[in-house]
Amino acid sequence: MKRLFGSKKEVPPPPTLDEAGGNVGGRVDALDAKIKKLDSELRGHKEKLKTAKGGAKQLATKRAMACLKKKRMYETQRDQLANQQFNIEQAGFAIESAKDTVTTVSAMKAANTQLKKQYKEFNIDEIEDMTDDLADMMEDMSEINEAMGRSYACPDDIDEGDLEAELDLLGEELEAEELEMESGAAPSYLQPENMPETPAGGLEEENKEDEFGLPQA
Repeated sequence: MKRLFGSKKEVPPPPTLDEAGGNVGGRVDALDAKIKKLDSELRGHKEKLKTAKGGAKQLATKRAMACLKKKRMYETQRDQLANQQFNIEQAGFAIESAKDTVTTVSAMKAANTQLKKQYKEFNIDEIEDMTDDLADMMEDMSEINEAMGRSYACPDDIDEGDLEAELDLLGEELEAEELEMESGAAPSYLQPENMPETPAGGLEEENKEDEFGLPQA
């Protein structure tokens, strides 16, 4: 049967965009190399035209014109291939963008399904009640802390003005004592006028003892 009808030929898979872009890029590089070579030849023809005369100059001019035409042709082909390569790259970019979009949409669908599933486990009323209870407990704790930190030994009717005046007076007394210490004088509370009076009989009479060594009344 295969001899009569022949076997079905396998169709090769189409080239990928990367393969097509690589082939076109290789052709562009080859044309660039040819153009570069023609530029070198044109420089040689220009040097000959500077010194050539008569028939030699006409021949050099004809060769230079042929070289220039070939260069223009290669440049046109290169530009066309460069445009093709750009279009291939744009098509590849579009395909990759489409793949990324499909992946993103699939991920968003899965996330949406998961979110709906988890959202069903929430009860808004229970959450609101819980937050209200927490607010009440925090308020109670604040009142408890305020009560525990209250001072019971300090009267409420103390005049702050009296306290400030007493504090200023205490500061003045301390400054006066420091000045007296620096001058070598005895502090004010050790001055004779501030000392208690000695009894009339003196210390000897006050400490007088009887014949048995006991203090007398």
